[in-house]
Amino acid sequence: MIYEFRTYTLQPRTQPEFLKRWTDALPKRLEYSRLAAFWMTEIGPLNQVIHVWEYKDVQERGRIREEVVKAGIWPPKTSDMITDMKSEIMIPQPFSPLLTPSNHGPYFEMRTYTVQEGSSIELLHARFREHTSSLFKKHGMQIVGYWQPVSKPNVLVYMLAYKDNAARDASWAAFNTDPEWVKVRTEMNVRVQVESVFMGATDYSPIK
Repeated sequence: MIYEFRTYTLQPRTQPEFLKRWTDALPKRLEYSRLAAFWMTEIGPLNQVIHVWEYKDVQERGRIREEVVKAGIWPPKTSDMITDMKSEIMIPQPFSPLLTPSNHGPYFEMRTYTVQEGSSIELLHARFREHTSSLFKKHGMQIVGYWQPVSKPNVLVYMLAYKDNAARDASWAAFNTDPEWVKVRTEMNVRVQVESVFMGATDYSPIK
């Protein structure tokens, strides 16, 4: 199982028209593969949309993308509104939930951890697997998924869902002062650069 995260940066004030064209084309595209999620950035990099597609492997992804282009149903006619785009293949970690339809949001936080030189991505994975994931659940943070980008072996990406910003702040305050986390952070110290993006889901996103 792989997920393709496609991030499009849009020209300011074009999002409504982009979404209209995108959703008009979506029903036929869904006949070929599953849309796992569709988010719009709210805090962090602005004017971005992130749509996530599920595939069995990269071979299936390549075959399906070739088929939809040949059939003339994809991509939507939105190129005039896009200023930048990137695609990242994400591999779910063994301790990650799958991206199945849910209503744990509507407030989502995607955090990207880049391990610095001299630290270990394996130690970071172990810390998440053995401690962090259970602490998230303990403090009311809904885990959406943990992934490692294929092109970035020193990066871990994960996403959490909250009911609102107040719930997020309360959960992180409790997490950061939890004695277990204080101990783990000291004993399993990993030097990382952290980036956060806050997003909302569209009405048709399977994950809301």
